[in-house]
Amino acid sequence: MPNFAGNWKMKSSENFDELLKALGVNAMLRKVAVAAASTPQVEIRQDGEQFYIKTSTSVRTTEINFRIGEEFNEETVDGRKVKSLATWESENKIYCQQTLVDGDGPKTYWTRELNGNELTLTFGADDVVCTRIYVRE
Repeated sequence: MPNFAGNWKMKSSENFDELLKALGVNAMLRKVAVAAASTPQVEIRQDGEQFYIKTSTSVRTTEINFRIGEEFNEETVDGRKVKSLATWESENKIYCQQTLVDGDGPKTYWTRELNGNELTLTFGADDVVCTRIYVRE
């Protein structure tokens, strides 16, 4: 089983602003979010298929606890409440489908894939994909 545990620092990010646009975030909030999310710190704790992920930026800190294969509550990048279900897509990749609790919006998901000391996080909103690469500290 892959070991995602550790502290991660972002190395690169692509399409974050485009993702926020796809989610309907206005231009002013996008500017703040892009600046704040440019240097996130991520802490992952893992016990088998139980995960705790804390993402800290200068504006907001989010924490999620989940077990692979069990539905859990989460918020999208833009703060909407979703029911999420994380599953193994491959040996080193978690795929998490998100379903909006209320209202309409794009179909969203995230993946986390481990490649040695690099972690690739993708966020998707309909056809828009944001890719962020982290390195273990």
